[in-house]
Amino acid sequence: MHEIQNNWQRIESIVKWANMSTNYFARYIGLSRGENLYQIKRGHNGISRKLAERIVQHFPQIDMLWLLTGRGQMFVEENDDRGIQIPFYEADVEKSIRGIDLLASSGNIILPEGREADYAMYYYGRDMGGLLPPGTLVFLSEIDVDSIIPGGLYVVVTRKITTLRRLHGGPDAGTVRMTASAADGFDDMVLKKRDIQKIYRVKFHLIVD
Repeated sequence: MHEIQNNWQRIESIVKWANMSTNYFARYIGLSRGENLYQIKRGHNGISRKLAERIVQHFPQIDMLWLLTGRGQMFVEENDDRGIQIPFYEADVEKSIRGIDLLASSGNIILPEGREADYAMYYYGRDMGGLLPPGTLVFLSEIDVDSIIPGGLYVVVTRKITTLRRLHGGPDAGTVRMTASAADGFDDMVLKKRDIQKIYRVKFHLIVD
């Protein structure tokens, strides 16, 4: 098993592969100065999602999940057999999942075998408090409304709202109750199952600094 590289080692690997100096690499991806990267080298900062997006935008060969976590391999390759390629959308799930079929993906994230999902998107809401802080990467699978597992996290799309909440059984068999995890200001909601147009289960998530 390969040892997971730390944040700077992953940045350094890309810089060397691109055959650039650190300062030139920083300017190439749109940073004003190389100091942003040297802060990572000194251990003061991690690799933020915004930095990862900049790098993958300019170097789509780089695997986003590897860059953020060190898991997997550095490169995304066609016909990759290391796992399952999940379309990644650089968009807010609550604002964009309704029109997912019209969006162009920003690339793919490779997931290990056995961890399947349909889409990867960002969650910027505040309903879920510290459980899913704004900027969390969520991995989603579309399901049937009758396949809800009580207590699970779901993105619910109705004619009026799109929201990410924890779902529970409602007052009767034809309803579900949605709850938030934030401490204050978010009331429970009860929905009729027939009003749910689409529903996506949050299979797992990645909190990105």
